[in-house]
Amino acid sequence: MVTRQSYDQELEALRQELLRMGRMVRDAIQNAVQSLARQDVELARQVMTGDDIIDQLEIDIEDKCMVLIARQQPMARDLRIIGTGLKITTDLERMGDHAYDIANVTLRLANQPLIKPLVDIPRMANMAQKMLSDSLEAYVTLDITLAEQICQADDEVDNLYQQVFRELLTFMMEDPRTITQATQLIFVARYLERIADHTTNIAEWTIDLVTGQRRRKK
Repeated sequence: MVTRQSYDQELEALRQELLRMGRMVRDAIQNAVQSLARQDVELARQVMTGDDIIDQLEIDIEDKCMVLIARQQPMARDLRIIGTGLKITTDLERMGDHAYDIANVTLRLANQPLIKPLVDIPRMANMAQKMLSDSLEAYVTLDITLAEQICQADDEVDNLYQQVFRELLTFMMEDPRTITQATQLIFVARYLERIADHTTNIAEWTIDLVTGQRRRKK
């Protein structure tokens, strides 16, 4: 009983570390897009520096998972919980990389007036951040219904990405001088679309965990 209690505490500690990493990634996404909209170079650099911390958290969580497996030799459902945690850290780390990429675009465009006020790109970021928070909540609570809702929300982000792409393409066609900046903004929208894909992966990992049935990941 004591061993099981100790094991449950370690599993909970793992969940809390995942949530901590998720919050850091969510904040990085928000700050990266804000740095772009405000052309705030200092905020962009903070995001880029913070990516090292996210990378280290991934390593720390992976180490904890491996220790749990080696020490406790978990069976069935417990092993799936740990294995899912390992997969989630990979998706979170990649989202952090995309936040870094967005911040890097801020630096590239720092000395240029934006060709238009950013509206849909921050909307995409807000949607992706909510999906991320919900996906981690679904994992911690094993809430399949919430996980399914996240998968559906991904379609909305995809549609918004296509809208942004078409609008920026129109800018480039009408004025070739906007091509360089519009291309960078398309990259940003694409990074956000990929972030949403990674949050969908987390939701699908949770569905796999609960149902035992594998789904194709993006």
